[in-house]
Amino acid sequence: MNTLPELRRKFRSVWPLLDERTRRIMAANEAVSLGFGGISVVHRACGLSRRAIAKGVREIQEGIVPSEGRIRCPGAGRKSITVSDPRLLDALEEMIDGQTRGDPQSPLRWICKSTRAIARQLGRNKHPVSHAKVAQILHDLNYSLQSNRKTEEGTDHPDRDAQFRHINAAVKRRLAQGIPVISVDTKKKELIGNYNNAGQQWLPAKQPKKVQGHDFPSPEVPRAYPYGIYDLGRNAGFVNVGTDHDTGEFAVASIRGWWHFEGRRLYPDTATLLITADGGGSNGSRLRLWKLELQKFADQTGMCLSVCHFPPGTSKWNKIEHRLFSFITSNWRGEPLRDYETIVNLIARTTTAKGLKVTCRLDRRKYPTGRKVSDEEMKRINVERNKFHGDWNYVIRPKATERS
Repeated sequence: MNTLPELRRKFRSVWPLLDERTRRIMAANEAVSLGFGGISVVHRACGLSRRAIAKGVREIQEGIVPSEGRIRCPGAGRKSITVSDPRLLDALEEMIDGQTRGDPQSPLRWICKSTRAIARQLGRNKHPVSHAKVAQILHDLNYSLQSNRKTEEGTDHPDRDAQFRHINAAVKRRLAQGIPVISVDTKKKELIGNYNNAGQQWLPAKQPKKVQGHDFPSPEVPRAYPYGIYDLGRNAGFVNVGTDHDTGEFAVASIRGWWHFEGRRLYPDTATLLITADGGGSNGSRLRLWKLELQKFADQTGMCLSVCHFPPGTSKWNKIEHRLFSFITSNWRGEPLRDYETIVNLIARTTTAKGLKVTCRLDRRKYPTGRKVSDEEMKRINVERNKFHGDWNYVIRPKATERS
């Protein structure tokens, strides 16, 4: 067989059944059988390039066999855009960081900008990329595009967005200066015992774990209060699991524990600490005990404590919610929290693909409720309020120079 029409009929009958490599090998085999000029004849008959056919001839002559399950040799094909442009991921996350919001019970984050708008902005920043690739990268980073109504959380404060920008600017400025920035909050209290824990895990078929419901737990049932400190600059978490009550004293004791166990070793020369916190709870902007205990902490360490609170109803924007707590919840889903040691071990084993590391300790100290802070005690707090919403943004300076 050496006529062009016959070769075309032969190739046409089997071509749809072959992959890239087998097409190349078949064409090369025909070219070898034709002898001199065979590559050109086969090229006209099947449409493969002369280079591809010549490559197939070399593979036949050298007996090259690809790895099992592969068509091309390892390393073939175009490099991923994240490899050819290693700054792309950082540029993408930096650009949309101020637009993100998250749910403390989910590892997802949400972004309102369209992928086309993001791709155009990246192109203007010398990171050309298609909107389809942006969507793929965002999906890989656990982002999801949601409708604008998801931003509503109760009644919006008129200065909500301005406070977000204020916090964002303060955090970026401190991180650029090498000053530690921590995001703090209390995770929801957990019942200790063989109680149902939301979520599923892989178990032998039809052998679910038997647990109790906890719709109306007895007051005597022990509870755990995980208070988290997330270090934004180092992607590291520290969780202090309390066994008594979630009070302002407990919140600051948790921050003090982070400082003694990790902070002072990681930031030996810092004179300032920036804390971002919710507007309510044990670290609320109106809680007197929180500020009084912060004053004690400042006096003990000699540090200036700069605090920024998120506006009411916006706790989901706090970084700790979707960078630490959501992964803790995912890690222990479906696992009954039978005792305090189980909680500590599960939290300490929490990791992410981006290298999150979590330290966890158990705090059995007593933190009584009902502590009243008098006006006289409040006057002794060395607080400097920011010109913009001093109730949300303030600095507590040490009254003593002795550091512990």
